[in-house]
Amino acid sequence: MSEKVVLAYSGGLDTTALIPWLKENFGYEIICVCINCGQKEELTDDNLQERAIASGASKLYIEDVVDEFAEDFIMPCVQAGAVYEHSYLLGTSMARPLIAKRLVEIAHAEGAVAICHGATGKGNDQIRFELGIKALDPDIKIIAPWRMTEVWKMESREDEIQYCKDHGIDLPFSMGKGYSRDRNLWHISHEGLELEDPAQAPNYDKLLVLSVAPDKAPDKMTDITLTFENGVPTSLNGKEMKVAEIIEELNIIGGENGIGIIDIVENRVVGMKSRGVYETPGGTILMYAHDQLEELVLDRETMETKKKLGSQMAQVVYEGKWFTPLCDAIRAFVASTQNVVTGTVNLKLYKGNIIKNGTTSPYSLYNSSLASFTTGDLYDHKDASGFINLFGLPLKVRAMVKNDVKKMTKEN
Repeated sequence: MSEKVVLAYSGGLDTTALIPWLKENFGYEIICVCINCGQKEELTDDNLQERAIASGASKLYIEDVVDEFAEDFIMPCVQAGAVYEHSYLLGTSMARPLIAKRLVEIAHAEGAVAICHGATGKGNDQIRFELGIKALDPDIKIIAPWRMTEVWKMESREDEIQYCKDHGIDLPFSMGKGYSRDRNLWHISHEGLELEDPAQAPNYDKLLVLSVAPDKAPDKMTDITLTFENGVPTSLNGKEMKVAEIIEELNIIGGENGIGIIDIVENRVVGMKSRGVYETPGGTILMYAHDQLEELVLDRETMETKKKLGSQMAQVVYEGKWFTPLCDAIRAFVASTQNVVTGTVNLKLYKGNIIKNGTTSPYSLYNSSLASFTTGDLYDHKDASGFINLFGLPLKVRAMVKNDVKKMTKEN
């Protein structure tokens, strides 16, 4: 009986070609696993099961993890304010540890000796998949064909199509070149074609999938209301929904208003820079709303600490270190801050912009008696004199020392 390998399978050209390649080079029995994180189009393919089996796989799992993705991976990053290099909302990065987790679980259930992924040797995903797998099962073998140049001889899409034809696999894929995309519930990323030249502007007419360009958005504002409980969104425009459902609806509303389109040259983990365009309409709105509520309910020192840890969380997640003590520790701190992040956020959307429209919370730290220019009961203006004297004491002492030094220099 052949040993089993679990293949991270999307139904696309790369992973379809991997099925006969794994059988031919290793003699494995292939267990395909397609994990639904909200990518939609590839899972609506009625021939996915048929294609996997016809290509040589013995079984195909289609795993729906959308709710787990939204609640256990997206929301910790939203609550942390985790944004990589000031722009990227970690759409691909957040999904990879969950995919790795499910691959390991199925490998254990099937008694597989190896897990195979189709990530290239230049990208971040190879790191994210493999760190996740190693953290959850240090003994299982990992096969990364694109790094196995002694046996993986295919260097192009055309090579893969020909390889499949040579092995009797009929494909619905064309030879034409297009954008390289990755989609899930949170976002869709685009790389390739004109994006490979940072001097060229993106061709938004052909590029965008979830959104319209801001200049093509409606000439009127769209009002939305989000309600949060303990840092988690619970309703949109008065309708209670699951987190995943709220993100899906915000993707539609945000996309129609040109929200959340970024063009970034980012620093990959492997050391090179890469240019991509990300569409994250719903995620951009959700993170903005969450930030507005925290602005109202968290004290200054907690917010400052959260901001630092949010940046570190983004780095940790981007580098594939989800299953680490550091990631656990940051998430524990962030979770402890969310018990007061409850309230309602009103926003207006207009041509790519998100505009505040009023925020309320029972835990609001904003006190009109303190903040008003008129004298209130909780604040005596005279108290500021003593505070400023103490707060500015180091500056005063330093200035006195400098003056004494100047005097001594003149006297000498």
